Amino acid sequence: MVLFVCLGNICRSASAEGVFRKMVKDAGLSEDIKCDSAGTAGYHAGETADSRMKLHAIKRGYRLDSISRQIIPDVDFDKFDLIVGMDDSNIEDLKELAPSEEHKSKIRKVTDYSSESSYDTVPDPYYGGGDGFELVLDILESSCSGLLEEIKKELQYS
Repeated sequence: MVLFVCLGNICRSASAEGVFRKMVKDAGLSEDIKCDSAGTAGYHAGETADSRMKLHAIKRGYRLDSISRQIIPDVDFDKFDLIVGMDDSNIEDLKELAPSEEHKSKIRKVTDYSSESSYDTVPDPYYGGGDGFELVLDILESSCSGLLEEIKKELQYS
């Protein structure tokens, strides 16, 4: 199980969840690979994804239907096999939230799985225009594709 994490869980991590979920479904692995998303802060808890992000995602065939929530360290670090942050700040916050060193070993940055993108983080598009939302999706498509391939290898799928 994979948990995608950003700051508020309405743009980047919600999109990562939507992109990854579709890739998993298209690969026929929905029964084997589960995902969710959360934020390090609870600013938007209970809200749906940012409407601008949804519009850009739907154009590419992704549904962003998750409800924002804040990460629950005592639950999420045990429940999920991977905790995947969107940027360096998220990674640092996750390391501080991790209940133990063993839990810290589950933390990864989403762009570590990208083979195509020259970006090493997923920039927050919240205060920008449409190009920022498109860039987020470009980076996430590359990163989530690489993540899925990595998980398939671990699960010994071809």
